[in-house]
Amino acid sequence: MRVMITGAAGFLGRQLVQRLLESGRLQGREIEALVLLDQRLTGFAVDRRLRLLEGSITDPSLLRRALADGMDVVFHLVSVPGGAAEQQYALGHQVNLLASLELLEQLRRAAAPAVMVYASSVAVYGVDLPKRMDEGLMPQPALSYGAHKLMVETQISDLSRRGEVDGRVLRLPGIVARPRVPNGLRSAFMSDLMHALAAGEAYECPVSADATAWWMSASCCVDNLLHAAELDNPGAQPIWQLPVLQLSIAQVVEALADAFGDDRRALVSYLPDAGLEALFGRYPPLRTPQARALGFRHDGSAQALVRNALNLASRRSHAVEHSA
Repeated sequence: MRVMITGAAGFLGRQLVQRLLESGRLQGREIEALVLLDQRLTGFAVDRRLRLLEGSITDPSLLRRALADGMDVVFHLVSVPGGAAEQQYALGHQVNLLASLELLEQLRRAAAPAVMVYASSVAVYGVDLPKRMDEGLMPQPALSYGAHKLMVETQISDLSRRGEVDGRVLRLPGIVARPRVPNGLRSAFMSDLMHALAAGEAYECPVSADATAWWMSASCCVDNLLHAAELDNPGAQPIWQLPVLQLSIAQVVEALADAFGDDRRALVSYLPDAGLEALFGRYPPLRTPQARALGFRHDGSAQALVRNALNLASRRSHAVEHSA
């Protein structure tokens, strides 16, 4: 079994690499090679199964080298985030659209169709969403990032129809808690809020307390990515909106207060940005019966989201070990 991860050095990529190395298997087969592709690849464990390829996803020759020995499963995670892609259109166009299409073209020419798990985004839906929503809503992107994601979804669907790629597309919600570094994500406030309150720091929230978003922890997202790759029969239209937790900022603050103490509530002040809230703070309840029937899932509750996103079980275990 040969597996490739694009964007392997990113927030989700590193967790996916760790999980695959720990399990050592995918689709019931032993992983012989795990090919990692990103601009810089540092901090990975020494492991005979790892193949590190540094460079830009926009370089077709890099993709050819990565795929030269064949590939069974590809997790395509790399992207220029929404805010950065809007401000730097040419970069977003090259990475999010053209490089993805080139990767699909090279996979299409392979001797056997590879499984392609693609990290799409709820950005494909745009704004002005209905008060209640299900998987059948037609996408209407409001940002170039969402438009490019939708174009790649369409190509994956077409190549899957033709039997040239075994595509599985997951529309990801806000994934938390990302590191507190500039990353071009306009939804970064979701992670920043969690980190600030966990650390006992004051936080000025750029959306209102009753702003609602779709949330998922990184560990739950990795579960869903792996589940997508494992599905025996993904069906004729393998594009799924993942189940999500629809939570207000106030609900997340309450869950953080439950985990870290009542004093956390007073650390939050609000200075809403109307434009930001229109894009990321008005997500309605979302029904996903098709994805649920296939075994995809969300974290379960706001409290579980906080535990999973901040890896609290591991932190507490580590603290107990050091106090023993």
